[in-house]
Amino acid sequence: MNIAVVDYKGGNVQSVLFALERLGVQATLTADHDTIRRADKVLFPGEGEASSAMQELRAQGLDQLLPTLRQPFLGICLGMQLLGQHSEENDARMLGILPFNVRRFPEAAGLKVPHMGWNNLQQLRSPLFAGLREEDYVYFVHSYYAPVGEYTIAEAAYPAPFSAAVQHENFYAVQFHTEKSGPVGTRILENFLTL
Repeated sequence: MNIAVVDYKGGNVQSVLFALERLGVQATLTADHDTIRRADKVLFPGEGEASSAMQELRAQGLDQLLPTLRQPFLGICLGMQLLGQHSEENDARMLGILPFNVRRFPEAAGLKVPHMGWNNLQQLRSPLFAGLREEDYVYFVHSYYAPVGEYTIAEAAYPAPFSAAVQHENFYAVQFHTEKSGPVGTRILENFLTL
């Protein structure tokens, strides 16, 4: 299987590559358009700041390429947020693949931002979560979130519900870190690789 991991200088990419290696999958970290276009599956992980990430994607022409892909595609953490229309993080215009806007968690009594740590999944509704149960825990680190909407395929709460995962056609994305979420994250990666 030919797996491409999009290289746009986002953080946490090595952890995703190691997670794939543990599954016996050798992935190619690349920004080459032809390599990404020919891949059987594409992963789009990332940590960092939205406007800087978009600047790098535009510099490499990836902002034009990624929305045209037709193979299974998995965004992870920042890679999920970048699929939206707009982010409150430095007023960033995003890829526009899914019709959501990314918001910052409100500063409220007892609510620490960023949302960091283990949180459970709810309202699972996708083959991406085959074999998992409502209330399984995954690992989050984020200050911004996508609201629950028509493309939400899993939710979490902090304290109000937000999109833990979204899907539109071949584009899947998760806000949490699959590669840091133990057996649950491993199962999600395995499920993605069989889509």
